[in-house]
Amino acid sequence: MRALREWLPHLRPGDWGTLALGLALAASSFPLLWRGGVADRAVVKRDGAILAEFALNASRRFEVEGPIGRTVIEIAPGRARVAADPGLHQYCVKQGWLTRPNSIAICAPNHVSLQLTGKDSSFDSLNY
Repeated sequence: MRALREWLPHLRPGDWGTLALGLALAASSFPLLWRGGVADRAVVKRDGAILAEFALNASRRFEVEGPIGRTVIEIAPGRARVAADPGLHQYCVKQGWLTRPNSIAICAPNHVSLQLTGKDSSFDSLNY
């Protein structure tokens, strides 16, 4: 913080303009460069095996029986969610509506997961 205060008096109006332009370009690049496309399918898995795949073009409800009870999946046009789960902490329910490709809600205690897929891949992270 001290070093910043020492440099502030040396900045000229053109420096401030360049800084503002750089910040504006960086901020505008987020929606342009990091969009993941549109999700078009919901994939429901239990113990890693695919139980069902649904298109995200119509509303429906799907129930999965797991080791500790029943998980309820809701699908609406363009989105899906875990509506109910017998797990203690309800983490997968708290995920809410999933709308982006490769987003996932995992109900670990009941061994059930819901993942959205799309034509364009988006990644949460890249590993080398």
